[in-house]
Parts: sequence; structure tokens; C-alpha cells
Amino acid sequence: MSEVRTLKVALLGCGNVGAQVARILIDDADALAARTGARLELQGIAVRNLDAKRDVELPQELFTTDAEVLVKDADLVIELMGGIEPARTLILTAMRHGACVVSGNKALLAQDGPTLYEEADKAGVQLSYEAAVAGAIPILRPIRDSLSGDRITRVLGIVNGTTNFILDQMDSTGAQFADALAEAQRLGYAEADPTADIEGYDAAAKAAILASLSFHTRFALEDVSCEGITSVTAADIAAAKEAGFVIKLLAIAEKLVDEDGKTGVSVRVHPTLLPREHPLAAVRGAFNAVFIEAENAGELMFYGQGAGGTPTASAVLGDLVSAARRIVLGGPGRTETTTGHVPSLPIDAAVTSYYIGLDVADQPGVLARIAQLFAEHGVSIEIMRQTIHRDADSNVESAELRIVTHRAREAALAATVEAVRRLDVINSVTSVLRVEGV
Repeated sequence: MSEVRTLKVALLGCGNVGAQVARILIDDADALAARTGARLELQGIAVRNLDAKRDVELPQELFTTDAEVLVKDADLVIELMGGIEPARTLILTAMRHGACVVSGNKALLAQDGPTLYEEADKAGVQLSYEAAVAGAIPILRPIRDSLSGDRITRVLGIVNGTTNFILDQMDSTGAQFADALAEAQRLGYAEADPTADIEGYDAAAKAAILASLSFHTRFALEDVSCEGITSVTAADIAAAKEAGFVIKLLAIAEKLVDEDGKTGVSVRVHPTLLPREHPLAAVRGAFNAVFIEAENAGELMFYGQGAGGTPTASAVLGDLVSAARRIVLGGPGRTETTTGHVPSLPIDAAVTSYYIGLDVADQPGVLARIAQLFAEHGVSIEIMRQTIHRDADSNVESAELRIVTHRAREAALAATVEAVRRLDVINSVTSVLRVEGV
């Protein structure tokens, strides 16, 4: 019987996910060897601070601050540092020295993925990044492999657990945004600085990756229209609930034909109303889900834990085993599947519905004037609800209108809202949210 080959593994970063990856590599070494046909030997763990306290007890001799030396001598490199630099330089160094790379760095991949893919192709190595989107959910490999013989037309994703938890808390308990955010921070779902989550930046990076794989074209972060959830109020949540909707932060990538007949892809992230019967509406807490529409496969949904050390480590190890098997069996690295150059379309080209909240003067003819303005812009009203309010101090009555439109071009809908704002009977536009799934 021939001796089992040993592959040297370098780990960059030992945070929540990295520590679990190291633990699994050590504890499950025999099982991983059986699956890959080689021993995966953890050679070292590059960290900034050797003395930092870690949740998992690991051999101290594995830790080093010299990441460059570590990656130059590795067969497989796992990058879990996050950020752009030095992660980018270390990944490029690793690939130029013949190492396959597994990364969970969605920000780097969204910003500079094309350079990394090109370098991987040139070096004949594999670059894998399942952990970069939706944690433990196997979504990137199914898109790249299982659906490679189909045409994906649309991807809708809840890809940020923090924002889903916040919106779910607001929906289920009636909490205000600030209170739901504080609860997310208390439970460890949100960072002390939650900006990347609540402003949609984290979801936008993942949207760029999903779009690139789904439509075989390189999309970067600047191609994604991004809007966070900070403007979503408890009143919006309650009104949506009353109308049979739930609000989710969605990452959306879809193939469209614009008004000039040009085919392209719109990639966007924004708070969205979904009918409560839609599969994504049932995704609760900090869970993630990705809903795919394809020409032949139809509708598919992938659901699971979108964050956390152990779940995300599962995705990392899946990529690692795949890359290790490629090394053992031989052959070229798995390359990027960008075979076309579909242009990125601005959000104005998207076809959607709007949910609009208005505070208006309570006087005759107001509804008719608003309806006429919508008609002039080619936008049809599907639902209009009116509630009368009386100010206790001034004793002046006003009306709150909640309007849901039929589907129309984003540009037409946005122009309609701006025209409505200018009407003298409008006190304020209290909310504007998009509607999908109807």
C-alpha cells in the first residue's frame, strides 16, 4: 500500500471562523485524509497578536506573525483575515508559489476578484470562496456547477444575518430599529460598529459575487446599487404587516432588457416588501436564504445559517477538501466561469413595484390629484389605503396614505415619487420601499 501524501496547510487569521477551521483540521484529520486521499497538515496560523485570547485551545507552536514565509511553503492557503490588505498580497504570493487558496473574504473578492481570478488561472491553481456568501449554505458551488447547464434569470438573497435579525425583531415584537439593533449587538449578531451590515455594504459585496457567478460576467462592488435598512421604521413594518407583507433586506441580481432594448444585469441591495407567502418571507432570525430562478430548473431555494464560526468553517472545509482532491488527482485548477460580458444596468432599468407612505392634507380632491399624477407618469396604483389622523394640539386633521403600485420601471416610479413630493397637498413622503414577489 502506498504512503498517503501530506499537503501543507497555512491558515491566515484565527478569529471566530479561523479558530474553528483549525480545530476541525486537527480533530478530524483522519476523516479529512480519507476524503481527500492526503493528510492535511496544519503547518501554521498567521496572526497579528500571538498572545490574544482565543475561544478554541490550539497548540501555541502553530502561531506565527510571519504570514509571508508561511504562505510561500504551503500547498493550500486558507485566508480568513478579512479586509483588502495584507490579504490581497498574501493570496497573490501564495498562488504565485503554487498554492491553492480558500478565502472567505467577500470584500476583497467583490473589489478585486478579477485580478485574483486571473492570477489563479496563470498559476494553474484553484481559488475557492464558498464561505464568502451565506456562511454554511452551499450556494456558490451549486450555481457554478449544478446550474452550469441552465440559464439563471434572477437571484434574490437574504445574505446578511444581522439585518434579517433586526427586521425580524421589528416585525415580530413591534420594536423600533434602534432597540432591535441593540438586541442584535447584545446577542453578538451585530458588531459594535454595525455600519457594514445596516447600510447594506456587506450584502452588496455578496451580491456582486452572486451576480458574477450567476451571469458569467465580472461584477464589482461599484456595479451594485446599495441601500441599507436605517430608514425602515416600526410604522413601515406595521403597515407592511397589515397589508400582508414582510420587509427584508434583499440582494437582487437579475437579467433585464432596458428601454433601449439592451440586455444587461441589474445588481442591487435594498429593503424590500415580500408577500408573507413568499418562501423568503419565512426566513427568521439571523438565518440566510438564496432564492434562484432559472429557465429550466425553475425556482430553487437554499436556506441555512449565514454566519457563525462553526457553520462558516463547514463551508471553508468543503472548499479545502475539493482543492486538496484536485491536487491529489492532478489536473488544472478550477477557474472562474466568466464566459460572457453582460453589461451592468443601473437600478433605473429595474422593473419593480413601490410601496409609498404619504402624509397628506385631509381635503376633497387629494386622492384624485395623486391618482392623476401617477397616471401621467405611466404608473398604475394597485392598492391605496387611507387612515385619518387628528393632531391633539392643533386639532388639524391629516390623512396617511399607503400606496402599492403595479410593476413599472424604477425610473418611472422614482420620477412619480418626486412629482408627488412637489404637490402642495403633500405634507411629507414618509417612506418609499420596493416590492418584489407579487
